[in-house]
Amino acid sequence: MFEWITETLGPWTWWALGLILLGLEILAPGVFLMWFGLAALAVGSFALVVPTSWTFQILMFAALSVVAVIVGRLVVKMGPEEDLENGLNDRGGRYIGRIYSLSEPIDNGEGRLNIDDTIWRVSGPDLSAGQRVRVVSADASRLTVEAVE
Repeated sequence: MFEWITETLGPWTWWALGLILLGLEILAPGVFLMWFGLAALAVGSFALVVPTSWTFQILMFAALSVVAVIVGRLVVKMGPEEDLENGLNDRGGRYIGRIYSLSEPIDNGEGRLNIDDTIWRVSGPDLSAGQRVRVVSADASRLTVEAVE
């Protein structure tokens, strides 16, 4: 049956299979079917230029699939490492090292600082409103600041 398909439809069969696999990649989690889809597209392109038997095309597809998966995994591993320190779940940590102006004075080590749309409680030396401060640390809901000269 497969011989009839490859002889009747030719390289277009491989291209259709490749496009179907690439389309299924969108629905499947991870990046796995893409490598098989690319291998099928390569076999279809090769079969268009060089007429070959269906058994050779299947063997070529199998070999290219293995090579594509191996190369694809290496490429994914060589990609940029995920930045685990991106501050996604540590909102205050994103502000460490940045300089802001106090919206309210710090009295007895306590004050407030407006950053974007949030009012943060701050602790640090007693400073007047409008004083420029640098955020030096952050915990759950409080920033620690120091004066900037």
